[in-house]
Amino acid sequence: MTGPQTASAGAAQQSVRRWFKGVQAGCLVCCFLVAGLAAADRIFPLPALETAPSTVVTADDGSLLRCFPDPAGIWRYPVRIDQVSPLYLEALIGYEDRYFYHHPGVNPFSLVRALAQNLSGNRIVSGGSTLTMQAARLLDPHQRTVWGKLKQAFRALQLEWRYSKADILTWYLNHAPFGGTIEGVEAASRTYLGKSARTLTHAEAALLAVLPQAPSRYRPDRHPAAAQAARDKVLDRLVHTGCWPQAIASDAKKEVVPSLSISAPFHAPLLARRLHQAHPRSPDIQTTLDFELQYRVAQLASQYARRLPEKSSVGILVVSHQTGACRAYAGSAAFLDARRFGHVDMVTAVRSPGSTLKPFLYALAMDAGLIHSASLLSDAPRIHTDYRPGNFSGGFHGPVTVTRALRDSLNLPAVQVLEAFGPAAFTDRLRHSGVALVFPGNAAPNLSMILGGVGASLQSLVTGYTAVANQGLTVSPVFIRGATSRKRYLFSSGAAWIVHDMLKRPFPGDEGIGAINPLRHFAWKTGTSFGFRDAWAIAVGHAHVVGVWVGRPDGTPVPGYYGAEAAIPLLRHALFAVGEQPLRLSRPASVSQTDICWPTGTQADADRVDSGRCHMKKKAWILDGCIPPTLPDPLSPAQSGEHVIWVDADTGLRVDRHCLPAAFEKRTLAFWPTCVEPFIARHLRRSAQLPPPSPSCAHAPALAGEGVRIIGMADAATVTRAGAEGADPEIRLAALGGTTRLYWFLNGTPVAELLPGQTGYLRLPGPGNYQLLVMDATGHSDLITFSCIDDAG
Repeated sequence: MTGPQTASAGAAQQSVRRWFKGVQAGCLVCCFLVAGLAAADRIFPLPALETAPSTVVTADDGSLLRCFPDPAGIWRYPVRIDQVSPLYLEALIGYEDRYFYHHPGVNPFSLVRALAQNLSGNRIVSGGSTLTMQAARLLDPHQRTVWGKLKQAFRALQLEWRYSKADILTWYLNHAPFGGTIEGVEAASRTYLGKSARTLTHAEAALLAVLPQAPSRYRPDRHPAAAQAARDKVLDRLVHTGCWPQAIASDAKKEVVPSLSISAPFHAPLLARRLHQAHPRSPDIQTTLDFELQYRVAQLASQYARRLPEKSSVGILVVSHQTGACRAYAGSAAFLDARRFGHVDMVTAVRSPGSTLKPFLYALAMDAGLIHSASLLSDAPRIHTDYRPGNFSGGFHGPVTVTRALRDSLNLPAVQVLEAFGPAAFTDRLRHSGVALVFPGNAAPNLSMILGGVGASLQSLVTGYTAVANQGLTVSPVFIRGATSRKRYLFSSGAAWIVHDMLKRPFPGDEGIGAINPLRHFAWKTGTSFGFRDAWAIAVGHAHVVGVWVGRPDGTPVPGYYGAEAAIPLLRHALFAVGEQPLRLSRPASVSQTDICWPTGTQADADRVDSGRCHMKKKAWILDGCIPPTLPDPLSPAQSGEHVIWVDADTGLRVDRHCLPAAFEKRTLAFWPTCVEPFIARHLRRSAQLPPPSPSCAHAPALAGEGVRIIGMADAATVTRAGAEGADPEIRLAALGGTTRLYWFLNGTPVAELLPGQTGYLRLPGPGNYQLLVMDATGHSDLITFSCIDDAG
């Protein structure tokens, strides 16, 4: 090898060694740099990408119902990248950071360009920040200095190391400042444009893309001209960079920038508050509400309340009886109306349910084999117990069927059935099926509960009524989409069908029209609490149970406002708003119809009919072929129902089996409950059925007892007072017969207790129709009706 060749080879080797040394030095520098950054990352950890718990409550279709700010008062509506219009993403990235998906968090070329622009203009013209750097500044604010910029760049690198581009962009979309307490593109779009960021136009996308640069100067509600100029600048930039065509930008510039700030949505505020309190850290609560239906029901509640006395409110709840999904929820007439206590949620408030529990009692009593739909119940005074309620409408009706007792909401028959079923058992069955009850002062279950002497909420009552439409299974309401309702057994499917059939009838005032088309009948029930404090109405429809409450949240009475008067009109409007249709149920195999006899309640077979023991025939729905007899007479249980007597064939007088004559007959008689005898024909009463006892048979039982009869006033009499200004007349309370003590009732209200033979006097309260009843301690009673009128002279 020659000298020049050797020298050339040596130079090449030295060049290679220098290159390797350079590479080694570069690698070493990179290693030191990486190690330094890693150390700095550990020494100065990046704050977590956490979002304060700001909550958005939406309907089932995503429509906003109500929003709640975070603890700092910031309005931020959570949103994902796929929930934002692609036009906004194009405008944002095209204007702010075209290389967002390519740089490691910092774009050196943008920084150099920004530095040159700032130096040439002797002011800050451009910051050169990438979207990642802007997110870093929002995450960890800094001063606008060189060191602050370095810190921002370092935080941007940390973000890129730890999170994906999608995570960083999502965080920016939710935290970018848009003026005041508005953060995030969704909140800004709702506030300034009144729409979701999912449906932005080109002009709207450009406006929202530039707003975070100077939120206070570009707010369209305060500075529409500046906002429009900034928007047009964005449109020009997007055309210049080739993101959007010129034609689109030109059309977008024609759109006027909206200059109004739109109020935050405020639908179903009480349900939204309830769910937010239950899930305070949930950013997005999607309810089961139907947005359009919720709006109609809320409007109905507000408009209807204007017809009511001051301080009155309403509650409306619409629940699917198959899925439990709540479709509409109006907890008050108007949330912001302090005069009507709009902040009090009457869907969950515990109130007296009045008579609304009666359908559950009758269904459970059917399952227990105590009654059928035509069982004879006694609407008569209760003198054998300390609990002596009356009927809402006053007066007594005597023997009534279960169906009439339920439809007319008679109190005394319901108490009779509850006494037979047991208040404790009734309470347990309701509670286990999801119908929550609250007794005042932790009192034990008692007879008053069936007339409202217990607390329940509209939600609990609606839960119970879902069983009527759902084969006896209650369906617990659910308010969050995706939540599963719980079904629990309350009563049998047969009992549910019978109760639905008993409740199905025209609304008050529609009896004539309703008779034309029975298929238009809803199953409904009303209730009124003591003192007119609560008015209820609940209907079971084809798809929903609709319940309403009317009253004063503070518990003060609203005289004259009861279920049929105050709640039924609201219920009818609510059913119309829902578009509900009547429910048609298929009759279960366990239910059949048969003829039964009164007073015994048993089947009307040929023997009873031919022997005269079937005083009245009734059609009855029965369960599993079971025909329970009439409940025992509480005053004389041994003397009601069918009884066997012996009669002397020659004299026709009653004898005892211990002193039977040579020729005798055995007869079976049907006795009515003693307390209802004043309401039946005289020839059906036991005194008329029983032959006199034979004097030759000292042991003949005195089944008839000693009757009682009102004297001094004839039935259907008329008493007068001396003109409109005259004193109300007094009537004489006198009766023949009876034992121990005589109890007097005027229109169902106790007015006197007298000894047999004792006379009393009662001043009438004014003109009108009256019912006067007297009953002794054994249940023997008498009844007359009379009228009081003004003297025409």
